[in-house]
Amino acid sequence: MLFLIELLDSVRSFIATGGDVLYIVAFALFLMWLLMIERYWFLGGVYPKIRDGIIGNWDARADTTSWYAHRIREQWISEATELLERNLITIKTLVAMCPLIGLLGTVTGMIGVFETMAQQGTGNPRLMAAGISQATIPTMAGMVAALSGVFFSSRLEAKIKLAKAKLVDSLPHH
Repeated sequence: MLFLIELLDSVRSFIATGGDVLYIVAFALFLMWLLMIERYWFLGGVYPKIRDGIIGNWDARADTTSWYAHRIREQWISEATELLERNLITIKTLVAMCPLIGLLGTVTGMIGVFETMAQQGTGNPRLMAAGISQATIPTMAGMVAALSGVFFSSRLEAKIKLAKAKLVDSLPHH
């Protein structure tokens, strides 16, 4: 319990040093990971049942060679692809946005530095240190958030492509 309290204090200190932009980075990171966990859960738990249902329906069809049967096959593949790729664009957008949100923190931090310099002059570097911290920490946090998302979203995209290819191969057409 003491460890959690110390961890919470460290997080509060980090956010106080980095500024309010870190809340936005944290929200984007939380949303990104929530969507990625949902996609991994869908791929591992829900999609196999959907895929097996599509394959079962295709195998149960007497006609798999006509033009009409091919259109049905394409429609089922398209519907499965749509389900597989749901929220993937949102995840990629959040990955791309995290460094930009961090850059927003840099801009707001530098504005703070310039305000301090305008009011107090350049003689006291300690007064400018808070603004410099608010300028650098959000950038770092945004980059770290984006890096964590890049790896797992790329892996997720590869899994989706593989699942789609396996579905296409599982529905033979003549």
